[in-house]
Amino acid sequence: MLVEEFFLYALENNPDFVKPETRKNEVVSFVGQGLRDLSISRTTFKWGVPVPGDSNHIMYVWLDALTNYITALGFPESGTENFERGFETHWPADLHIIGKDIVRFHAVYWPAFLMSAKLPLPKRVFGHGFLNIEGTKMSKSLGNVLSAKDLVNEFGLDQIRYFFLREVPYGQDGSFSREGIIQRINADLANDLGNLAQRSLSLIGKHCSSRVPTSGELEIDDKNQLKVSTDLLSDVREAFESQRFHVALEKIWVVVRAANTYIDRQAPWVLQKND
Repeated sequence: MLVEEFFLYALENNPDFVKPETRKNEVVSFVGQGLRDLSISRTTFKWGVPVPGDSNHIMYVWLDALTNYITALGFPESGTENFERGFETHWPADLHIIGKDIVRFHAVYWPAFLMSAKLPLPKRVFGHGFLNIEGTKMSKSLGNVLSAKDLVNEFGLDQIRYFFLREVPYGQDGSFSREGIIQRINADLANDLGNLAQRSLSLIGKHCSSRVPTSGELEIDDKNQLKVSTDLLSDVREAFESQRFHVALEKIWVVVRAANTYIDRQAPWVLQKND
């Protein structure tokens, strides 16, 4: 079996090895064109790691860089001085998260290196997209380079994390604007989640001595809301396992909105007066 045939066979029998699907299709197309021998050294420059025994050759940078995944864990030993059995316990990696522009090196070259050394492959390679500013690629010449620190200082760390995980399907290119961040913060975090937390906690604090009360007999409406909340855990775990964080957050917000609607229907401030 030719090397490219083996790669295509492996990708077909392990469809989750490269994600998302667009990145996998790129790898399949690249391999399908035929693979050639790859030189693992260079002679056109002097910076880098010299090849043992021949200082005129410098190690190919991707061979040098990719092996850091395992040498950092102690390979070829079982671990390091400060991380005993690190290689034994932490390889193969469950997930490589890398930029979409270097998927080929992680999904073709790196497995080839590992297989030649008879070492296990990482379980998944996930190529994330790029972030654009209002639809325009970030560029120093345009002066639109994004400062994560400035964003966090302006909007808050958790708010920025939420916005990007919710707004941009992981694996695709995404665009952001300050107006978009503000809208998400106000609509989702303040109005939906904030309103739910404020109403729930203030009612418990005011009418239940700041203690979660013992529930009475559950009615159909109560049971339905509990079921929606209970089912959420498995749905979120499934989405997280496939790096679909935006899907997980959408499912969480379905429950948040349902809980707000449930409080509106139940009107506990009225029930408290009548009970």
